[in-house]
Amino acid sequence: MKRYLENVRSRMPLIHNITNYVTVNDCANILLACGASPIMADDQNEVEEITGICGGLNINIGTLNSRTIESMLKAGKKANQLGHPVVLDPVGAGASRLRTETAFRIMQNIKLDVVRGNISEIKALAGCASTTQGVDANIADKITEDNLDETVRFAKAFAEKMAVVVAITGAIDIVCNRQTVYVIRNGHPMMAAITGSGCQLSAMIAAYITANPQSVLKATAAAVCAMGLAGECAFSRMSNLDGNSSYRNYIIDSIYNMTPEQLDKGAKYEVR
Repeated sequence: MKRYLENVRSRMPLIHNITNYVTVNDCANILLACGASPIMADDQNEVEEITGICGGLNINIGTLNSRTIESMLKAGKKANQLGHPVVLDPVGAGASRLRTETAFRIMQNIKLDVVRGNISEIKALAGCASTTQGVDANIADKITEDNLDETVRFAKAFAEKMAVVVAITGAIDIVCNRQTVYVIRNGHPMMAAITGSGCQLSAMIAAYITANPQSVLKATAAAVCAMGLAGECAFSRMSNLDGNSSYRNYIIDSIYNMTPEQLDKGAKYEVR
């Protein structure tokens, strides 16, 4: 795992983010913390130009509007033209027709490298019956040890159908392509008490795969491990006076201070 973080730090990729205004600052800071550089631009008149100077693109539909939909499509097509990696975070897919249809439109018109979401969002994109709970995974969908094998089969089928690496994050994380699956058990339950840990992870995945273009699956798994490990390290710092705001900042601190050796030692995963 450590060489993927080493490459982010040494290559310092510039990542274009068309992301939501709830977590835009956190996404910028997590990119700086991991060793990459962020740029946020969502106006149609500049997204192609900005994508052109960046190494990778992160598209997040968390606060979707009709103006940014066209910007996402323009930026994605430009990234494809340049051979730059693209990450899609389909926040809240299944919660509304606009979100779901926009995610489908992006998948149909842009070649994606990674799709990262919770299990309910990925099920919505796969056309499976799923009851959404806003932007969070519905409790009925959550990945457990009891349904892990079934979820792994579903994830591999989705990855094969869409020709992407899929990252399904939750209490247990699954990162896979059509052949190989990483089951990751890093993280802490308190990560569910802050807004934006998934958005930050998607931005970080964009940095990792941009810095490791020949190893998209493994680099994605490394980013997921790093975020989960940061959640563990952040919780270990919590005092009785700290709450979820401090915890969010401690996660960013943990990414900033994480060494490649720490990631190698702390990553908890199995390959199937």
